[in-house]
Amino acid sequence: MKQYGLIGFPLSHSFSPGYFANKFEKEGIQDASYEAFPIERIELLSSLLKEKSPLGLNVTIPYKEQVIPLLDDIDDLAKRVGAVNTLLYKDGKLKGYNSDVIGFGNSLQPLLKPNHTKALILGTGGAAKAVQVALEELGISYQYVSRQSNENVITYNDIDEELLNEYHLIINTTPLGMYPNTDAKPDLPYDILTSDHLLFDLVYNPEKTAFLLEGEQRGAQIKNGLEMLHLQAKASWEIWQENH
Repeated sequence: MKQYGLIGFPLSHSFSPGYFANKFEKEGIQDASYEAFPIERIELLSSLLKEKSPLGLNVTIPYKEQVIPLLDDIDDLAKRVGAVNTLLYKDGKLKGYNSDVIGFGNSLQPLLKPNHTKALILGTGGAAKAVQVALEELGISYQYVSRQSNENVITYNDIDEELLNEYHLIINTTPLGMYPNTDAKPDLPYDILTSDHLLFDLVYNPEKTAFLLEGEQRGAQIKNGLEMLHLQAKASWEIWQENH
């Protein structure tokens, strides 16, 4: 039986096990299994590798950056992001990849219009880094937004009509609005939004966050993060299959 899985902590609400169980059933893959491995410290990864010998693992919070020092090799894209969400285990060696970049880029690209040349990235965490690299790949310039300003980061208070006339793509990489706190949303001047804007939320539960609803009410294009999750999982599977 070929073993795959997910590491992170905690893992009670993770997307990946259900996705792969469904994939294996639909495609008649009977020689593979996928399970969640909640490990309380990243140092426990080595014993998991010895015990289970998985061909591949997905990585989620809080280990996307912590796992990097344990790798034998890292893909160039993951190196640029500074975060890993896919591990390939082969011949006793561990290599890290980042399929979040692929998932986000492939989900965003079909929605892009000629005016979507500049993006605001809300948040500065690991997910934001993957979004940044995907935007660079697509030739879209970006500006980080956070509650506190520092070098290359503006605050929500800096967002005004002039800025939103220039930046028509807004990407939420924060957990604001995620179930069960569905009333929460980034602090934006939503009244300024128009049908020229595209709002992308990495959150997918609920299907329409308060952030997306605000955009929809003003005619903006909206997209949640569910397809991105499917596409990054698909990309992880392709990495494992191509290398085994």
